Amino acid sequence: MAELTTLARPYAKAVFDAAQDQNAVDQWDRALAFAAQVAADQEVKNILANPGLSEQRKAELFAECFEEPLPEALRNFLLILAENKRLALLPEISALFRLYRADLEKSVHLTIDTAFDLSADEQQKLIDALSKKLERKVELETTVDQSLIGGVIVRTGDLVIDASVRGKLARMARALGS
Repeated sequence: MAELTTLARPYAKAVFDAAQDQNAVDQWDRALAFAAQVAADQEVKNILANPGLSEQRKAELFAECFEEPLPEALRNFLLILAENKRLALLPEISALFRLYRADLEKSVHLTIDTAFDLSADEQQKLIDALSKKLERKVELETTVDQSLIGGVIVRTGDLVIDASVRGKLARMARALGS
């Protein structure tokens, strides 16, 4: 995964810079998200892996997956990716693009696993506290995982903060086992 991110980074940065120059960050974000979904499809993966197809043809077939004609800039970007045999990197490019956008907008998307449902008031208090601490607008997604026993696990990007009872017990067990 880290290797794919490393390969995707220059493409994501280039397309993000271009989107900023065009004042089209939102449009590019949506287009890349859809392209990432297409690239993740198993049938599309099979097409991209087919050595009998030229890179140009792979780009054409990929573009045909879109319902509407592609803007010229996106078509050119897909062609560059195809020529460099990087169409399969679209999910990573899209994810990095979203990170660059969040950094630009001073926002962060957090996924929080909790042992119990959080009320709307508790979620808002958590958003307020995290926004203040991180100095960013926080977008929160919560899921319930009763196996945590108590506490939370916070995820954003590749950062994971485990403040769950289950996590604390596991750390204690490892310390005692040493």
